[in-house]
Amino acid sequence: MVSLFSALLPLRRSEISDATSDTVMVFPGSPDAVEVGGRSARVGDTYTTTLAVVGYPAEVGAGWAEPILSYPGLVDLCFHIEPIPPAVASQRLRKQRGRFESSRRTDAASGRLDDPELDAAAADAAEMASRIARGESRLFRVGTYLTVRASTEDELADRVTEVRSLAASLLLDTAPMTWRQLQAWVTSLPLAFDALRMTRVFDTDALAASFPFASPDLPDTAIDSGMGVFYGLNLHSAGVVVWDRWAQSNYNAVILARSGEGKSYLAKLDLWRNLCLGVEAHVVDPEDEYLQVAAKAGGVVIRPGAPGVRINPLDLPPGDPDGLNDRARFMHTLVTVMGTGDTAVSLPLPGDEARSLDIAVLAAYRAKGITTDPRTWRRPAPLLADVMAALEATDDAGRRVAARLHPYVAGSMRGLFDGPSTVTPHGHLVVWALKDLPEQLHPVGTLLTLDTIWRTVRGATASGDRPDVLRMVLVDEAWKLLSAGRGGVFLETLAKSARKYGVGLTVVTQDAADVLATKTGRAVVSNAATQVLLRQAPQAIDEVADAFGLTDGERAFLLSCQRGDALLVAGSARVAFHSHASAEEHEAIVTGPLAGAAARRR
Repeated sequence: MVSLFSALLPLRRSEISDATSDTVMVFPGSPDAVEVGGRSARVGDTYTTTLAVVGYPAEVGAGWAEPILSYPGLVDLCFHIEPIPPAVASQRLRKQRGRFESSRRTDAASGRLDDPELDAAAADAAEMASRIARGESRLFRVGTYLTVRASTEDELADRVTEVRSLAASLLLDTAPMTWRQLQAWVTSLPLAFDALRMTRVFDTDALAASFPFASPDLPDTAIDSGMGVFYGLNLHSAGVVVWDRWAQSNYNAVILARSGEGKSYLAKLDLWRNLCLGVEAHVVDPEDEYLQVAAKAGGVVIRPGAPGVRINPLDLPPGDPDGLNDRARFMHTLVTVMGTGDTAVSLPLPGDEARSLDIAVLAAYRAKGITTDPRTWRRPAPLLADVMAALEATDDAGRRVAARLHPYVAGSMRGLFDGPSTVTPHGHLVVWALKDLPEQLHPVGTLLTLDTIWRTVRGATASGDRPDVLRMVLVDEAWKLLSAGRGGVFLETLAKSARKYGVGLTVVTQDAADVLATKTGRAVVSNAATQVLLRQAPQAIDEVADAFGLTDGERAFLLSCQRGDALLVAGSARVAFHSHASAEEHEAIVTGPLAGAAARRR
C-alpha cells in the first residue's frame, strides 16, 4: 500500500481534481480511512477494486446490463454520461467518414480485397450522420465502470474473477484500474465526476438500451413511455422490477390479496411514485389509510359525512354538452338509492314517479335560469330542496318521491345536502375519506363520491384541461363495491372507458373468490393490463388460478409467499418481486400497528 487518505467521502469537485489538497470535508457516515494500493483500495472495512469497460459488442438488446446487476455479490455499476453537442458530433463524424473512405481507396489502389469490418463501420457512420442531421439521434460520451466490493482481499480477488467472466460472457472487455484505484473509487461515488475518463461514444438508442432497470421476465413495453415505476426487487434474479402501466394497452391495474398481506401498502407505494411522475390521483378511502400520504404529498382530503361537508348532486359538470340531461338521469339513480338505502338495488323508479322526477328536476334548473344552453350553466345550480319543492307541486307520484327525499332535505340526514357544495375536488391528489359516513348515509355518500370523481375526470378531458396529464382513480377495499349494485356499475364503466379519458383505474381488494364470482368483478379484472397478486387464501386459490391462468408453481408461490411478496402478471409475462420502499416512503405510507411501532422505535 502506498497512500493513506483520511475521511475522503464526500469531496468537492475542486478537491477531487487536486489529490494533494489539504482541505478535507468530514461528514457523518464517512469511512475512517481509504487505503490505496496498486490493484485495490480499502474503504473502511471493505476492500474494493474498479474495472473499466473498454470494449462493447457490436449489437446489444434492451437491458443488456441487467445480468451484472443480478450478480449475487456486491457490484456497483456506474454510468457517466456526457452529451456531445450536435455540431461537434457532425464534424467528428464527417472526419471519421473521411478516414474510412481514404482507407477504402488506399486498399483499392493497392489491389487489396475489401475489408468487411471497414465497410460496415463506414455504413454505420453514414447512417448515424444522417440521423443526427435529421434530429433523430444524438451522441454521448459514456464511461462504464464496475466497482467490486468484498470483506477480504482473497474474497475480492475471487469476486473480480467472477465479474470479469460474467462481463466476458456479455462480450464486454474490462480492464483493471491498476495504480488508479483512488480515482476509480471516487468515480464510482454518486458525485457525477468521472476521474478516469475512459469513455466510448454511444448514440441515443445504444444509451437507452444500457438502462439497467429492465427485467428479462417482462416485455419491452415495461418502460416505453418513461413513466416506469419501481415495484421492488426481483425474487428470482436479484435485479429490480420496473413497470410502466401507462405504456400498456390500457392503464388499469388490480391488486388482489387476502387481508393483511400488504396490498394497501403496495397500492400506496405505487400511488406515491406515480405522484412523483406528475400523475393526478383520486382515492376512494373507506378506512382512512391514505390520510398520511395526502398530508405528506400536500393533497386534499374530503370527508363526506363530516360537519360542514356538503355535496350538491345537481352541480353541472364543466365541458360536458350533455351535462344537464346527465344530472337528470343521475337523480333517478340517487332517488332509488335514497329510497332503498342500498346501492345494490338498481331497479328503476315506477313510470309515474320517474315522469314526475324528470319534470321536477328540469323545473328546478329553469327556476335558477339554467337551460340546455351551456352558457347558463355558470349560474348557481339548484339544491335537492328545490327539487323536493317542485315534486310536491306536481301530483301524487311526485309527492311520493318527495317523501323519499324528505330525510335528506329536512330530516336527520340533511347534513350532506343542506346547501351548495363546500368541496372542490381539484388538485394533484384528492382523497375521499368515507370513514365518517354514518351507516345510513354510506350508500348515498359512496354513490355521490363515485359520481363526483367520474364527473371530474370526464370534465377535465372534455374541457381540455391539461390534456397531457395522466390521471389515476384508486379504489381501496373495492370488494364493498364490486359485489353488486351502482358502485359495481361505476367501476365497470370506468374500467371500460377510462383509457379514452387518460385515466388509469386501480382496484385494490381482498375476497378474490367473491369478486371473481360476479360479472362486474370479472369485467374489472379482465380490463386491467396490470395485475398484481399477493398471497392468496387456500379457499380462493382455485378461482384465482383459473382467472389468471396460473401454473402449478405460481399457485404454490401465492400460497406460501411472505408478506410483501407479489406476482406481477402482464399478459403471458410473469415476474415475482418483493415490494420495497425507502425509509421516507415507508414513513409516509405505513399505517396501523406498524406505524405505531415505528414511531415508538424513533
